Amino acid sequence: MNHTARAEALFLSHLQPSEHPTPAQIAAAIRVTLRQRGGVAGCAAALAEEYGEHPETAAARMRWALSVVATRAALVPVPTAHVRAVPVLAA
Repeated sequence: MNHTARAEALFLSHLQPSEHPTPAQIAAAIRVTLRQRGGVAGCAAALAEEYGEHPETAAARMRWALSVVATRAALVPVPTAHVRAVPVLAA
């Protein structure tokens, strides 16, 4: 899962910038939001709706989410529940 997809899920989560969430809280919020919204596609649709309804606040929140994911990328594990396994072929 790429940074943008994680940022979209974080954007839609209950976490607030003022809470200064830990990497564990961020990872948990991303997992829960992905599950609640039906994965990456569901998050993208909900994000578009938020931008349409609240453009004045959505941009600032997305900047925060992108910043958090980018600066803490090494600390925030990828939610594996929504990542497809790739079969390994024997050589």
